[in-house]
Amino acid sequence: MERSLRAARLATFTYFILNGTLLGMWIVQIPPTEHRVGVSHAVLGGFLLLLGAGAFVGMQLAGPVADRLGTRIVVPASGVLCSAALVLPGLASKPWMLAGALIVLGFGNGCLDVSMNAHAVQVEKAYGRPVMSAFHATFSVGGVLAALAGAAVASAGWTPVATLGTAAALGVVVSVCAAPGLLPTAAGPAADAGTGPDGPAGRAAPARTRIWILAVLALMVMLCEGVANDWSVLHLRTVLGASDSTAAFAYGAFAATMTIGRLLADRLSARFGPAAILRYGASVAAVGMTAAALSPWIPLALAGWALFGAGLSGCVPQLFSAAGHADADAAGANVSKVAGLGYLGMLAGPAVIGWLTRLVPLNLTFFLPVACCAVAAVTAGVLRPRGSAVAGRGPVPEEEPPAASSLRGERGAAEGRGAGH
Repeated sequence: MERSLRAARLATFTYFILNGTLLGMWIVQIPPTEHRVGVSHAVLGGFLLLLGAGAFVGMQLAGPVADRLGTRIVVPASGVLCSAALVLPGLASKPWMLAGALIVLGFGNGCLDVSMNAHAVQVEKAYGRPVMSAFHATFSVGGVLAALAGAAVASAGWTPVATLGTAAALGVVVSVCAAPGLLPTAAGPAADAGTGPDGPAGRAAPARTRIWILAVLALMVMLCEGVANDWSVLHLRTVLGASDSTAAFAYGAFAATMTIGRLLADRLSARFGPAAILRYGASVAAVGMTAAALSPWIPLALAGWALFGAGLSGCVPQLFSAAGHADADAAGANVSKVAGLGYLGMLAGPAVIGWLTRLVPLNLTFFLPVACCAVAAVTAGVLRPRGSAVAGRGPVPEEEPPAASSLRGERGAAEGRGAGH
């Protein structure tokens, strides 16, 4: 069983790295693709929203399908779809072709995002301790790998279609080869578990309310991440007059502390609980953002962006994990709701900041993410455990974790406890 769990954890790391790498490979190919297709920055911005729309649809569909068929089927299938779709923008020669390609790529990314997070929840249950944040950290590692690979192939004179096609082929191979390591799951929810007060119908109303609260918090926290991604460099360049090279350190500081924080967040969550991670993390992020917004000095602003990343680092993984643990029979669907609304926040945040700059200076618009962090800190109690089997999240039930029992072949017993998500 321990060997199977280690293999499952390694496979989950693989899919998170794969997802980050695939998206990163597309990002580094945006400039040559824009030039080849012949679209303006404004049109490209609209096309990127189509990618986001495709991802949102994929997230909403993949969650329930993962609950029905099992993540062991949906995760590798989503990985193959997302990988294969990566080549499409490289093949596009007209604007409408690029628009369609980005919708398909976004759809594949959304399917992979939700299904791999649902499987990460399953791995976390089997381990009996927090492991979600480390998975999210490796997504960032995938982005770094893509940047390095993109720079190398650009220096070698590769065309976008050759670059994206090679990455797509490797992604398909990785998706297929990593699949055997995933945990086995029972297909379909426990449909016969009853409809009384102790059955799924009796538990549905409070669980649904809690999931939507988690989703709104994800929207706020990921809105903050989106603001940092798109506006941190411009803040130093336009408000503080930093050079282009110095301004780039604003996002670098944010991304570095975000990755390091996620590598540490699992241990902190096991020790202090997920509610503490969200409460104090959001509070630290609010302090960092305030310092960056009000600082007249570049070093202090860089420190503020770094603190902002450190504070936010553990927040999203805790929300995803709580959604997946809320109901074993609907883990995929619940993760899809939280991830979907959070993704909308990440897309909307930079746009809202842009609109606000028509009314107030850029640095003052950053008090919107400060307010979001404050709300997240105040409402962090929603993450307090409700009988979770994860260490640091509440009392451990007498029966073994559902995923562990399934690894021992006790499929019938697991289904009797409603453990097949």
